[in-house]
Amino acid sequence: MSLYSKRGVSAQKEEVHAATKHLDQGLFANAFCKIYPDYLGGDDDYVSVMHADGAGTKSILAYLYWKETGDIAVWKGIAQDAIVMNLDDLLCVGVYDNIVFNSTIDRNKTIIPGEVLSQVINGSQQLFDELKSFGVHIHYLGGETADVGDVVRTIAVNGTMTCRFLKSKVISNDKIKAGDVIVGLASYGQATYETEYNSGIGSNGLTSARHDVLSKYYADNFKESYNTSLDEAVVYIGNNKLSDAITFTIDNSPFTTTVGKLILSPTRTYAPVLKVLLENEFDKIHGLIHCSGGGQTKCMKYLPETFRIVKDNLFEAPEIFKLIQKSSGSNNREMYEVFNMGCRLEIYCAAQDAELMISTAKTFNIDAQVIGRVEANDKKELVIKLKDETIVY
Repeated sequence: MSLYSKRGVSAQKEEVHAATKHLDQGLFANAFCKIYPDYLGGDDDYVSVMHADGAGTKSILAYLYWKETGDIAVWKGIAQDAIVMNLDDLLCVGVYDNIVFNSTIDRNKTIIPGEVLSQVINGSQQLFDELKSFGVHIHYLGGETADVGDVVRTIAVNGTMTCRFLKSKVISNDKIKAGDVIVGLASYGQATYETEYNSGIGSNGLTSARHDVLSKYYADNFKESYNTSLDEAVVYIGNNKLSDAITFTIDNSPFTTTVGKLILSPTRTYAPVLKVLLENEFDKIHGLIHCSGGGQTKCMKYLPETFRIVKDNLFEAPEIFKLIQKSSGSNNREMYEVFNMGCRLEIYCAAQDAELMISTAKTFNIDAQVIGRVEANDKKELVIKLKDETIVY
C-alpha cells in the first residue's frame, strides 16, 4: 500500500464511484460536471448545473499555520480554496457567470472561534467582489454553519454552486477527437490577479502533503490535527515546520518563502481566462479538464472514445511537489496520480487554435503550452513521458 492509502484516502475515490454508479448521470455523460434538465425553470433550452466541493484537509494546515504564526488571515485562503474547487469545475462545462453559492461550514467550537468563521465568510465575499471585476458574477446566498465537535476535529469548509445555463453553450467534452492537442495552464507563478507567488498546490493531495512534509512536532503538539487511529509510522513523517524558510529559483533569481506559504497557497482560479475564451472562442474549445482529484490522470474519466492521451511536454514540476516527493519518497507514478504537478487546467482543441489559448492565458501572466495530444486507440490509455521515464495508466 502507498502512504496515501495507508492514511485512509484515495486518489481515484473508487468506493465513492461504486456507491454512486446507479445514480442518474445527467444529460452529458462525458461532461466534467453533471448536467440536468432545467427543473427549476422548465425551459428545454436551458440546463441545471449544481456542484459541491470544498477545501478538504487543507483547512487542517490553515489551523496549524494559524496556531504557529498567529496569522488569522490564512483562513481567507481556505475560503478561496472551497470556492475555486467548485467554480473551476463549473468552468469546465462552460459556466462562468450568474452563479449562486451556498457555503457549509462544520466546526469544533471548542477549537475554532468565531473570529475564524468571520475570516472564512468575509473572505468568501471578498473573492466574489474581486471576480466581479472580471465579469464573473457569483451571488453569495449564505449557508449552514454548524457546531459539530463530535464529528469534526477542527473545521471543514465546503460549498455548493449552481446555475441555469444555456444548453447550447455546454462544454460536454464530446467534441474531443483524435488529432486534438492539449493546452495546459500552469497552476504556479503569479497571475495578474494574484497578490503573491502561488506554489500550484491547489486543494488535492493535502493529506499526503501535510504528513509527508511536516515533522512529528505536529503529532506531539496537535493531536486534533490528525486521525489518531493511524499508524504513527505514516503520521507527520517529514522534517519541516510551517515557519521554516525555503529558497529556490524563479526566473533565474533566488526566491525565499516559507514551507507554510507554499503548502497553503490558495487554489488559483482560471475564471478570468476562461471567461474570455468561452465568450469569444467557444466553438474552438473541444473539451476542458480540471486536474483536481486524480491529478494528471483526471482526464481519463471524461473521454468520449477509447483514446490514448499522450502528455509528453508537461511543465517542470514546481518546488512544492519536489519538496513533497523528496519528503515522502513517492515514485513519479503516484505523484502524477495524486497531484496536478504544476498543470491544473487542460484545454482540448485543434492544433491551429492552440496559440490562441496560450496567448490568452499569458495576458493574465499564466504560463501555458501544448502539453500533449489525443491519439486514436483501441482502449482508454494515458501515457506520461518525463525526461527519463514513461508512465502508462
